[in-house]
Amino acid sequence: MYLEKILNTRRQSSEFQSGPARQREFEQAAAAAGPVRDFAAALKAGPWPRIIAEIKRSSPSRGVLNRSLDPADLARRYAAGGACALSVLTETEHFQGHSADLKSARQAVELPVLRKDFLLEPWEIYASRAMGADAVLLIVAALSDELLAEMQSLARKLGMAALVEVHDEAELERALPLSPSLVGINNRNLTSFQVDRKISQKLGARLPPAVVRVSESGFFSRLELEELPEMDAFLVGESLVTAEDPALALRRLREGQENSVEA
Repeated sequence: MYLEKILNTRRQSSEFQSGPARQREFEQAAAAAGPVRDFAAALKAGPWPRIIAEIKRSSPSRGVLNRSLDPADLARRYAAGGACALSVLTETEHFQGHSADLKSARQAVELPVLRKDFLLEPWEIYASRAMGADAVLLIVAALSDELLAEMQSLARKLGMAALVEVHDEAELERALPLSPSLVGINNRNLTSFQVDRKISQKLGARLPPAVVRVSESGFFSRLELEELPEMDAFLVGESLVTAEDPALALRRLREGQENSVEA
């Protein structure tokens, strides 16, 4: 229900409908965007657990999370807390994000940045690079096999990482023939928005050893991360965005100073 609602809203937006006519503009801007930061390498570097810290103002399931969020300030706090990379929501209607949030966050720190959005067409890969994204999220549930392959190939051509996101075994079966370098396992069911971290255990066991594994959604404590030692990195948003001190909350997740993150 949630996913289809978000996708339908996106398809109907003026930004999306005008996008194809602007592809050449996006291609030129992407070519001039400067060096890409190595998102995949960041997810393998440094001590475990490695955290992709997310910047988002709201979510469909929880509503407003941080009304006064400053992307640049939060990015600096995440960097101080030891994040290995950033994830920035750019979807407007349901997450209150914007491309300016990604640009602002990336300019504030040296970390690689994932554009977290519901991308549906190849031209959006160019648009993502044009805004400064080092990686894009490709949601298997939102894309046909043909589009998934084309968009992953285009991201690689532009030097970007593609985090291929799956939610169940059927989606994993569709993703594996593409030999993805990074797979995100979303513990949140995008139909019901319920969270089950056992999904990461189940699907992670089926991934080839060379694939970088990312577990997404539903993490509030170090103990929860320790349930998934096979994961290379974790994407954490809500518990950090709502924390009084995001840098401290992130350090507690990484270093295990306390059993839970204060949200």
